[in-house]
Amino acid sequence: MSVVVAYKYAPNPQDATVQADGAIDWSRAKAAVSESDPVAIELGRRVANAQDTELVGISVGAKVAGSAMATKNAMSRGFDRGIVVADDATADWSSTQVGSVLAGLVKKIDGATLVLTADSSIDDSAGMMPGLIAGYLGWPAVLEVTNVEVTETGYVLTQRVTGGTRKLEVDGPVVVATTSDATSPAVPSMKDILAAGKKPIDVLSAADVEPAKAGLNVARTERPQTRERKGKMFSTAEELVAALREDGVL
Repeated sequence: MSVVVAYKYAPNPQDATVQADGAIDWSRAKAAVSESDPVAIELGRRVANAQDTELVGISVGAKVAGSAMATKNAMSRGFDRGIVVADDATADWSSTQVGSVLAGLVKKIDGATLVLTADSSIDDSAGMMPGLIAGYLGWPAVLEVTNVEVTETGYVLTQRVTGGTRKLEVDGPVVVATTSDATSPAVPSMKDILAAGKKPIDVLSAADVEPAKAGLNVARTERPQTRERKGKMFSTAEELVAALREDGVL
């Protein structure tokens, strides 16, 4: 039995710039573990401790994701070991292909019963990966999860829904996407960082895996169209309400 967390080591969008044609320039962006991933890792660590099992980190990314700095950064957050596909060729893969490879990595882990991800990655922020991994594994996927409890037959998931939360009982394996505020992740100590360098991690290349065939490419990117503003000034709330009604907003 194993608990798995899919994380992403990618350029931080705060360091990126948007060009005149709408394309994003990532050349000066520093890579890091996605900001919401530590939440999923923390929940995974708690579940693994409750089940007395290992926590395995998996990732697909550019060659830098397999560097000593990147793997030590990830392993210091609570993983027992990791499997990473680190190859610049993955930049041309669609989300579907990445999801298929992540699912393939899960299949390499004996007894994996729970896969956790963040709600979205630091770069694309598409929120597609949990569903894609679950689809290729043939497992259910549950999004917006704030807590995971271990039971004798599976898990009880607390899921955020409109108006509150609900409890879901899951018997069997499941893919879970955590909310970004599900918990406060622990900050790695110096001891954790030093120990991370000794943890086993398999670094694979694109040639070692077989992504699904997906005829999907980004054709182009554009900036949102600039909306014309009327620039009206109102001296009273009544004038504002009247103008909004005139425009059909109210």
